[in-house]
Amino acid sequence: MKKKVFAALLSAVLVLGLAGCSGGSDNNKADDSVQKIKDKGELVMLTNAAFPPFEYVDGDTIKGVDIDIAQAIADELGVKLTVTNMDFDPIVDYVKSGKGDLGLAGITRNEKREKAVDFSNTYVKTKQYIIVPKDVDTASFDPNGKIAGVQQGTTGDTYYASDEEVMKPSEVKRYKSAVDAVADLKLGRVDFVIIDELPAKKLAEQNPETKCYDPGYEEEEYAIAMQKDSPELQKVVNDVLKKLQDEGKIDEFLVKHTSNEA
Repeated sequence: MKKKVFAALLSAVLVLGLAGCSGGSDNNKADDSVQKIKDKGELVMLTNAAFPPFEYVDGDTIKGVDIDIAQAIADELGVKLTVTNMDFDPIVDYVKSGKGDLGLAGITRNEKREKAVDFSNTYVKTKQYIIVPKDVDTASFDPNGKIAGVQQGTTGDTYYASDEEVMKPSEVKRYKSAVDAVADLKLGRVDFVIIDELPAKKLAEQNPETKCYDPGYEEEEYAIAMQKDSPELQKVVNDVLKKLQDEGKIDEFLVKHTSNEA
């Protein structure tokens, strides 16, 4: 009888031990996110270069606040920076699937995106602005019942123009970039464009037939997207962001890329 009890206890211990070993290998999986980047010698940044001052095309070069930030991260890692210009909407999904190391494109942190990727700490706070033709009275302008132009996948698209409790446009026209949306605004194909504050100000400056204003919407936070379960990369990114913020560099980037010379 004692032998049978001992055998049963021994079997239980073995089963529990194996289960513990199996579970431990998953939970303690090594994070090689930084090493992978160092091994390939490049940091791949995914962006949509039609969102000044954060990213824009200047001749054959992509410039902007986000590019300067990514360059600082690449320098910290000791690798070159490779910037991939693409549509905004799928950037988070591309980062999730490993088609890029970081997503920097004026990406607002929200619950839906946080389910797909991890984010850095906030590096810029912003809000939605509205761009209208220059002769429009912004004090009395009502976006409800009018044709909205949005950049597909942005907060202006997925929340403001799509939530009837916030706004009820008669139609929403979606564009690959805010630049394209403003071009159609000038042609009278949309009545207004809703986009983030600094891009709105830059686009209004570049298109004197238009102007922008603050309708009083809630503040949002930009953060850098990266694959889930990559704490080492997240730490490097957050450390670089803190250093840039402490040294006033991000403010310098904003001034540089919103100036007429940028």
